This record gives sequence, C-alpha cells and structure tokens, in this order.
Amino acid sequence: MVNDSRGAPIASMTGFAAREGTDGRGTTWGWELRSVNARGLDLRLRLPDGLGALEAPLRKRLSEVVSRGSVSLSLRVHRETGAVGHALDPARLTVVMTQLVQVRRAAEAQGLPIAPVNPATILSLRTLAETGETPPMPAPETLLADAEPLIAAFSEMRAEEGAALAQLLSAQIDHIEALIIEAAQIARDRAEPQAARLRAAVASLVEATDIDEARLLQEVAALALKTDVTEEIDRLHAHVAAARALVAQGGPVGRKFDFLTQELNREANTLCSKSQDAALTAIGLDLKLAIDQTREQVQNVE
Repeated sequence: MVNDSRGAPIASMTGFAAREGTDGRGTTWGWELRSVNARGLDLRLRLPDGLGALEAPLRKRLSEVVSRGSVSLSLRVHRETGAVGHALDPARLTVVMTQLVQVRRAAEAQGLPIAPVNPATILSLRTLAETGETPPMPAPETLLADAEPLIAAFSEMRAEEGAALAQLLSAQIDHIEALIIEAAQIARDRAEPQAARLRAAVASLVEATDIDEARLLQEVAALALKTDVTEEIDRLHAHVAAARALVAQGGPVGRKFDFLTQELNREANTLCSKSQDAALTAIGLDLKLAIDQTREQVQNVE
C-alpha cells in the first residue's frame, strides 16, 4: 500500500514512542519505536526469535504512516521461568531430609552441637522446588494489537514536531520575502544613478576618442543587462510563493522543499554576483543566510 498523505499536516522525520505490555501470566514485553531523518524510507525491525511472523504486517503498517525517515522498531519479550507452576518435589525433599539426618549424626559423633532446623528454612531451599513451565510466547495477534497504540503515539509526536516546523518555516519564508522586497527596492533606487553614470561615461568616451557611438551604446546596454537583477527578484518571489504552497499542502513535502531551497540559494548567489552595489550585496548575503537556516529546518521535514 502506498502512503498518500497529501493534505495532511507537515510531519517531522524525528519521533519516538515506547510501550510496555503483559499477558498477566508471567510474560511481559516492551516496544521502542524511533525515527530520524533520512533521504528515503528505511525500516529496521528487531524482533525476538519465534516472532518472525510479525515482521511483514509491522512493515506494512509502518509504511502506511511513514513516508520518509530511518525508522527503528524493537520488541523485547521476557518470560518468567516457573511462572506457570511452582511445586515441592517430594523425591528431592526425601533426599534433603536424609542428608540432614546424616549431617546431624556426624556432628554429634564429633561432639558438635547442631541447632534444630526450621521447616521454613528447609522449604526455602531451591533444590526442593520443581522447575515450573516457561510461559509461551505471546500470540502475534496480541502483539500486533498492542503495537497500534505505540504507532499512534509515535505518529502524534511526529505530527506535533511537524506543526512546530511548519510555524518555523512560515516565519523563515516571511523573513526571506521581506529581504527580497528590500533588495527590489534597493535595485530600483540604484537604477537611475547607475544609468546617469553610464551616460556620463559614454559621453566622455565619445568626446575623447573616435570610438563608434552606436557600438559603444551596444556594449553599455550589455553591461547594464549584466547588472540587472529584475529576473532574479521575480524568480525569488515565485520560489517564496511555491514554499508557502508547500507548507499549506502538507504531507511528505520534504524533498520538494529541499529542492526549492537550493533554487532560492542559486538566485541569491546570482543576485550578489550582479549587484555592483554594497547595500544590495549586503541584502543578498542576509538572504543567503536566511535560506541556509531554512534549509536546515527542511532537513527534518518528512
């Protein structure tokens, strides 16, 4: 069954849950389910000998609730020997009593006093007890039913951390957008002074040399195009809109989000390389830092 979580809230790849169980007849067990971030889905199960039949249904169930992450599930079962029966062994009691009589006679022959033996002391001897039966392993159906609350608690923790991640990502996206708006304003403010400097440079060159003015204007236009960041600003705005859509979409969007942060970083790099302006370069560097911080958070998104 393919896990389709579209429309569900963002989930974190980090989660943990533990649970203890018993059958009330001397058998107890303990579950541990944990996950960390990973590029894909990696399920690792550690089950006791004799319970291999649990692996397939547990893998299927976990695949229904987890799309991505390194998930480890372990089960420990303890069966108390003798819990099903504990009785006095008459044959062993006869042997022990005979040995006690022999010890008393040998001590008296040597003149050594022997204190009377309390019956409770005799009964406390482990050699007198029959070894009880070891309880059977729990039924697979019992353990599978007991695993459901464990998986529910695990999913709840991942969802809670995912909700916190969504808030952090939304705040980071808002910050990135504010920096983009500021960069766009600086780019507009520098346009006219930059154009004036280019016009003055062209006029100076035309007066001082025999250079072809039309050719010079072509070169100046090409230079102006190389420093124009309008397309980068537009693409950054588009990527921010896509990031907001991913947060709203929810579900397993971690890989898409990671790719989107790479695209944001690429545009920020181009913005810095084309800025030719100290203020715009400073904003570009702030933008790269904000994108990098966002990508760190995205690494935990399923």
